[in-house]
Amino acid sequence: MSKSGPAPTISEPSHAATNLVTGRRRPVVDRAEGIYLWTQDGRRLIDGSSGPVAANIGYGNTNVLSAMRRQMEKTTYACRLHFENEPTEELASDLARRMPGLDQLFFSSGGSEAVETCLKLARQWAVATGQSSRWKVISLMPSGHGVTYGSLAIAGDGVLTDVFADQIRVMPKIPAPMAYRDFDDLSMEERGIKYADLLEGKILAEGPETVLAFIMEPIGGAAAGVLIAPDSYYSRIREICDRFGILLILDEVMTCVGRTGKFLGGDHWTCRPDIIALGKGLGSGYAPISTMATSLRLVQPVQDMGGFKHGYTYGSNPLSSAAALAVLREVDRLGLIENSAAMGEILLAGLHGLAQRFPFIGHVRGKGLLTAMEFMADAASMKSFPPELRVAERVIDLAYERGLIVYFRRVSGGVPGDCVMVCPPIIVNRSEIGEILAVLADAISLLARELGLPVNG
Repeated sequence: MSKSGPAPTISEPSHAATNLVTGRRRPVVDRAEGIYLWTQDGRRLIDGSSGPVAANIGYGNTNVLSAMRRQMEKTTYACRLHFENEPTEELASDLARRMPGLDQLFFSSGGSEAVETCLKLARQWAVATGQSSRWKVISLMPSGHGVTYGSLAIAGDGVLTDVFADQIRVMPKIPAPMAYRDFDDLSMEERGIKYADLLEGKILAEGPETVLAFIMEPIGGAAAGVLIAPDSYYSRIREICDRFGILLILDEVMTCVGRTGKFLGGDHWTCRPDIIALGKGLGSGYAPISTMATSLRLVQPVQDMGGFKHGYTYGSNPLSSAAALAVLREVDRLGLIENSAAMGEILLAGLHGLAQRFPFIGHVRGKGLLTAMEFMADAASMKSFPPELRVAERVIDLAYERGLIVYFRRVSGGVPGDCVMVCPPIIVNRSEIGEILAVLADAISLLARELGLPVNG
């Protein structure tokens, strides 16, 4: 027994409020390695979601742990106002090399903080350059950008924002490019242009002189269930922002560090951003860290007006920076970006196979190891299941009972929908993907039996 007493069990009351979000208790984790976690009662679970799509390089990586131990022997903290530190400087240089033209990095602890940093830097740059009338940030509906008040103001996700609406200055929204749901005679390229042109219409409606920025996830995350726009969308968005002098911010918190088979999700398209937010996979679960990346063009005017009016206690933390730097080195050493692309193709093919077997899987989508399947009562009309059936949530629970963790949110373009995200760590191999697909097939079969849904074969 430790000095602090024995570890609590799930039968005892929790004072950590870990169940405040879900209202349920979960088993106590004991250890983790690779893509697996073990509970104190001996159960093994596959992390098919990388936590909240964060643990990119999996658990227990000895090189990352060794780098953190070496840094802990030096110092675990150094206030950025008083010191520079070597791990943060090295990390900034490494990231700048990977993102040409975005070589000014501002570090924080999590994705919400990184997004807020982007918003505040953009606004202070506008003020510093004589454009103080610009303050509106246009975003997508649906979209998710974090859970702080600033990030909720731009989020298109009623699940998280509705209860706080009276305390938020809600920013303008345009429909997300959910082209796969459209019933029209347009090609996907034409649909991409159609959705992008909604941005121009909103800018004109709001008054171009008042619009500061447009923010989007290059691939929609939890709020949109891995939404990928037609290819034509991305270059058109850049063109519109340039025409009106508006900053383009890419929220790469979920899509960065190899998750989609490229270092950044936006690297799949020609859509050069002015500012980027990175998080999640940057620390890969080893330490809390995120960053904003931008150019000297935006930073210099802010410095000239007296400096950035912003900062976090744990920004540029040397221990977190050492962890992130080691994560990036492991991504390179193990060829994990390439592995994400290759294993993503195998996973996506497997999910399409499940859709052939279970016709109520109405749509499968993804890039790299950021994938999703959407359950529909009628795939032809894309009609959603009634909310009370809790279809996606039931799949999650059945999979969890069988040793697989996957991720879901029941929202789709403001219309309820059932999306399950399958996003294992990017170290995953072919055999482990087979294991994930087998458990998913078992869970979906049980759901079909419970609800009397059709099954092929």
